[in-house]
Amino acid sequence: MGNLFCKGKNYSRWKRRPMMSFIHNQASPTHIGIRTVEAENVCNFSTHSDLCISIATWNMNGQVSFEELADMVGSNREFELLAVGLQEAPKERKVATLLKEALHETHTMIGKVIMGSLQLYLFGPSNAKKSSITELKMDKQSIGGFGGIIGRKKGAVAIRINYKGIRIVFISCHLSGDLNYRLQGIDTYPARNLINNDLHQRLHGKDQLLQEAGRGQIFNGFCEGTLTFKPTYKYNKGSSNYDTSYKVRVPAWTDRILFKIEDESDIEATLHSYESMDEINGSDHKPVKAHLCLRLIRQRRLPPIIENSNSIINSNNNNNNINQLSS
Repeated sequence: MGNLFCKGKNYSRWKRRPMMSFIHNQASPTHIGIRTVEAENVCNFSTHSDLCISIATWNMNGQVSFEELADMVGSNREFELLAVGLQEAPKERKVATLLKEALHETHTMIGKVIMGSLQLYLFGPSNAKKSSITELKMDKQSIGGFGGIIGRKKGAVAIRINYKGIRIVFISCHLSGDLNYRLQGIDTYPARNLINNDLHQRLHGKDQLLQEAGRGQIFNGFCEGTLTFKPTYKYNKGSSNYDTSYKVRVPAWTDRILFKIEDESDIEATLHSYESMDEINGSDHKPVKAHLCLRLIRQRRLPPIIENSNSIINSNNNNNNINQLSS
């Protein structure tokens, strides 16, 4: 299962806690589960937002080509930050080189974190001021599989950045076993029949991720765009046909992008798109992309952040008027 999360909260100081701790929240009588939001298709990139972010997640099944990575990041560059979370990716050096080549005209890599085949890359504008970034940290956590010694590593990798006074955490995770959310209560052929007739919205109620979130077990308060696209797994590689192996797996939305703004009185988030890329056929998963824009509603005057100097990049002690997002 491949997912990418964008999460934030206003704090004057960030306190470290286990990276995966927010995934399994305790059930609460006030839980709201995952909030489904409609995408607003028009993005006024330069006028109505303080920061626009493009987010992509893709389980690559060990395959990579420049053409497909270039198609995934796209030619529309109306965003400042691009976060790319990859699962079952080939060697990091090859992937990083191809991503840089695809984006070299407009964006440069500002951070990456690698845990074997689980990879997360963050790009920013090539012409951005160095003072735009006042903090950049990476983290990773492996789960099961003897720490990834056997087979591909599972777990999560994360990048936290303070960009233009907005603190954001990106987390890409690859889940397995009981955490690999599928469709429940329907067989493969009835599910495929609904999909083939463009009735896949009728499958939303059978999605295990939404079911567990609705019970308050996971991702309480996170948001996700409406699942208007077809389930992204499992396809025959090289095609857009669902699995025809002897397993004939039930299609499922195993590739998701969630986001959370913990203090919505300070920051407004608008989702402008949430889609799969059906034309990319190199894996048994389809990539998923989201376009998210943030607008500062108000600004607080906070004291300068004091952290280990090794974790501060181009800090500006005179810039105290900041809003922050952190985990």
